[in-house]
Amino acid sequence: MVDLKLLKILSHKYDVLYVEDDSEIQSEMFEYMNVFFNKVTKANDGVEGLATYKKEHFDIVITDLSMPNMNGIEMIEKMKEINSEQIFLITSAHSESEYMINAIKIGIDGYIIKPFDYEQLNYELFKIVEKIEKFAQNEEYKHNLKDMIAQKTSELNSMIHFQKKNYDKTLVSMVQMIEDRDPYTAGHSERVAHYSKIIAQEMGFSKEDCKKVYQAGILHDIGKIATPDVVLLKPQKLNTLEYKLIQEHVEVGYKLLANIPMFKDLAEIVHCHHERFDGSGYPRGLSDAQVPELSKIMAVADAFDAMTTNRIYKRSKSLTEAIEELLDFTGIQFNPEVIKAAKKVLKKVTLDENIDQLPHTEVEKERFSYFYRDSLTNLYNQSYLDVVLAHNSFEKKYKTLYICEVRKFFEYNKKMGWKSGDDLLKNIATVLRTCSQSPELFRIFGNNFILLYDENCNIIQVKESITTMLEALEIKCNFRSFNLLENHIKNVSDLEKICKNLIHS
Repeated sequence: MVDLKLLKILSHKYDVLYVEDDSEIQSEMFEYMNVFFNKVTKANDGVEGLATYKKEHFDIVITDLSMPNMNGIEMIEKMKEINSEQIFLITSAHSESEYMINAIKIGIDGYIIKPFDYEQLNYELFKIVEKIEKFAQNEEYKHNLKDMIAQKTSELNSMIHFQKKNYDKTLVSMVQMIEDRDPYTAGHSERVAHYSKIIAQEMGFSKEDCKKVYQAGILHDIGKIATPDVVLLKPQKLNTLEYKLIQEHVEVGYKLLANIPMFKDLAEIVHCHHERFDGSGYPRGLSDAQVPELSKIMAVADAFDAMTTNRIYKRSKSLTEAIEELLDFTGIQFNPEVIKAAKKVLKKVTLDENIDQLPHTEVEKERFSYFYRDSLTNLYNQSYLDVVLAHNSFEKKYKTLYICEVRKFFEYNKKMGWKSGDDLLKNIATVLRTCSQSPELFRIFGNNFILLYDENCNIIQVKESITTMLEALEIKCNFRSFNLLENHIKNVSDLEKICKNLIHS
């Protein structure tokens, strides 16, 4: 049984054209349908019904089939020419009549058999109204869908624009993350990105690929965030185990980038930038044919920057020397086509000769302390003196070296004990820090102290302070000065030889 309240709720907004030639049936149905619908308009036959239909809009047309002047079938056909989507409900006294069969053929939405059974009438009305309601909802959805698509398209375009606008900022932030751990690596990454881009441009790569290799260059060492500080920040050459540990940064970087949608295209470039032409590279030992073209470019850019940058353990090569070395490894480590383009563009670059791994800020000096601080006195150790002297041989920063040698220190240790000896060395270091004004202080060979100056300096106060402190302990010290440039002192071994020659002379 149809819920009449629900039928009224659903149908109250719809207009109906009712065509019926029987005045008694027409009057009864008109009164009944007015209970449910917003408006019901009557017509006495097909001609009147069609004329009325042409003047107004109707949601439902309910019509008898057998009528004078123009029957229901003819009227429906003409109305369908006007609106093929019109909803029709027919009434007929004979369900198997020719009229009924023809009506079904031309397409109707329901029918009611006369005399009317109100339960059936309510069911047909409900079915028709529900159909109109669903159709209206579908049309509204289609309309809203267009608006939603337009809105989502606009939002997507805005998001893409936002991503593009912030792409470089994201790259800079990720590079900053590396920079905070290893300032040298950050500068290296930016230079590799630039070299990679200009090589790719020379080779005729698209603007998009040139941008891609630049972005990959910025991020090519991102995997070093997982490298232990003891390896990443070690200023000296790495041993075999440490080298294997640092090689893992390629896999780490690849996995990190592959899981970030906006960097996924860069992941494989980064993954292969340490592969070699002859297949002897890492991490997968790929040969040239298996390596992405942009990775081959980055491999050359990476090597070139390493050659032309000062490291703690080696001096940088000149532009000419670096290019010659690239040529030497063509067909072994590097792709010949890439080297051909690299030779052309890299000879035009300007190298920054101020790049090195020496500590310049207090934070960097603290990082160096792990490797280069003497644990007892907190002065720099012999290893760092070796580094400074090697760099000074071409930088000419320091001109004078003073060595303070504590005499008969081992006898003092034997007599007073090792703790007293340690306290003595710490006290000497304190005096040197207080009085020397030297930017670089070292303890070497156990009981010797080194001071470096950019010019000759007045060291009288240092001598007097140290001598006064040691005299009370019946210990003497010798102070000697050396001109680093005139004596060609490039390392600790050179200094040791000069000191031995003085002793034997």
